[in-house]
Amino acid sequence: MTASLIAADTWRHLDHTHDPAITSWVASANTPETDFPIQNLPLGMGRRRASSAGGTTTAAVETFRPMTAIGDQALDLLRAADAGIFPEALATVLRACESVGLNPLMAAGAHLRGDCRLALFAALRSDAPDTLPAALTDALIPLSELEFSLPCRVGDYTDFYAGIHHATSVGKLFRPDQPLLPNYKWVPIGYHGRASSLGVSGQSFHRPLGQTRAPDADAPSFGPCKRLDYELEVGALVGPGNAAGQPIGIDAAEQHLFGLVLLNDWSARDVQAWEYQPLGPFLSKSFATTLSPWVITPEALAPFRRPFQRAEGDPAPLPYLDGRANRESGAVTIQLEVHLQTAAMREAGDAPVRLMGSDFAEAYWTFAQMLTHHSSNGCNLQPGDLLGSGTQSGAMADQGGSLLELTQGGKQPLTLPNGEQRNFLQDGDSVRLVGFCTADGRRRIGFGPCVGTVLPALS
Repeated sequence: MTASLIAADTWRHLDHTHDPAITSWVASANTPETDFPIQNLPLGMGRRRASSAGGTTTAAVETFRPMTAIGDQALDLLRAADAGIFPEALATVLRACESVGLNPLMAAGAHLRGDCRLALFAALRSDAPDTLPAALTDALIPLSELEFSLPCRVGDYTDFYAGIHHATSVGKLFRPDQPLLPNYKWVPIGYHGRASSLGVSGQSFHRPLGQTRAPDADAPSFGPCKRLDYELEVGALVGPGNAAGQPIGIDAAEQHLFGLVLLNDWSARDVQAWEYQPLGPFLSKSFATTLSPWVITPEALAPFRRPFQRAEGDPAPLPYLDGRANRESGAVTIQLEVHLQTAAMREAGDAPVRLMGSDFAEAYWTFAQMLTHHSSNGCNLQPGDLLGSGTQSGAMADQGGSLLELTQGGKQPLTLPNGEQRNFLQDGDSVRLVGFCTADGRRRIGFGPCVGTVLPALS
């Protein structure tokens, strides 16, 4: 079997690493509520916080290093490489990731990512040889003691619009007679976002300033955004990518997907309403986007795939966006939620409140289709490029993936358990995105935190 065929199969192949009966010698990985059982093994970039390094409070001196999460711990993959658990070719690539991100591993292809999972699984399982826990214990760091960087250097960021329920409900607000534009069901719509303002979970950002025009005003004004919103999305990070002028076919697309993250595409709705015609979002989207730190690999997601299906009567994708593997298992079931904690709730010690839930499997386009379409004109995608899914809402009114939907454009404010109300986000609000996968006979796996907090505008 060729390397390319092996790589193509790893995305959906089920093997012993998905066996729910296998446990880890890291005890916290065996609890039912953990996001990170041994069946997950996500990848990220972390380092010990300064306050945890020898009791010092000086600036952190450790570099960001590739890691995996296991229970409430993270395993430093460079120290694991020093312990000899990886093949030499993989160890060399992991060492190249230090300080720069996972891009070298992304560029190497799916076979090395699969080798990494197999080696970690063998080293962390409960019945591993006694020498392995002894060798790796010192390479474990409590997650609570870590700070994270983005998982990789993101050169380019493209945000799609693949959430049909979001597109429909927002379309009804502005175009009641034609919620979906004629091209929606034929082409994966996207726009180029701003990579420089991407931040990892824990990101705090100032309320953006912008130009807006009130409905009764003759001229626009400039000032702090008044209709600040979140957007619940899933992000896909590109693996090897393609040379300029060489499109990626649908049957090869999954070989170029390194893994998934949660993504909050913060949006200034009033700025967006004024600027988006005729060229689409600009400053309304470029001020902040928050990612979860852990990349959930295709191998970990294999048990949660399902057929990609369209509603009866909808057009079939054009041939270049249609493939047997995509039809059979192109969709992924990921339960998504949004939780909100206001400044008053935080001060009172109140936990964040759940606002909604939806299922990523209902996305109108798969990431394989998005990547194929993105490269179809010869656009060269590169290791670490980010594709956003667009807001993932559910079909019901209370499943909106943004406040724009949940409040019907701000007209029906949400009342929180402490009596506060929200049309849109206020200063001090923290938004947490939650993602997890469940299936009968499989261990639950999760994405970990994706949290961002709104700070007051800078005048």
